[in-house]
Amino acid sequence: MATPAEALSQARLYLDDFQVGQRFKSGTHAMDAEQIQAFARQFDPQPFHLDDAAARGTLFEGLAASGWHTAAITMRLQVEGGCPIAGGIVGAGGEISWPRPTRPGDILHVESEVLAVTPSRSRPDRGMVTLRSETRNQHGEVVQLLTAKLVAHRRAP
Repeated sequence: MATPAEALSQARLYLDDFQVGQRFKSGTHAMDAEQIQAFARQFDPQPFHLDDAAARGTLFEGLAASGWHTAAITMRLQVEGGCPIAGGIVGAGGEISWPRPTRPGDILHVESEVLAVTPSRSRPDRGMVTLRSETRNQHGEVVQLLTAKLVAHRRAP
């Protein structure tokens, strides 16, 4: 896999290169219990993210990754090639949901589709790309749905 710096240098799509309906697919990331628990200890220390036995008595019915962990992995997968925006991925808002938990053993990837391309009226050097991204596990099940408005620059004249 490319390092984040290599991925950014390879990213070459500018605002005018994006088209509604255009699709992108990322590489993969394998989840395990250790990753889930390490993230939870630092950022979301709830029993269903820390301990499988404790999680069995919750609505998750077993160890589940924090939604924010899934979001962070989604971002990494996008940066590493799943969303080739020149200059990097800069969010300007969005909506996120987690229809099913991410579990140890899941292998995640992101499938994205361009929903809208909107040039800025006040800043002619940029605009917004609205991207709908589904983070899926190895069974094709959606574990995260994200619709985000992303800043995209135009090529320098």
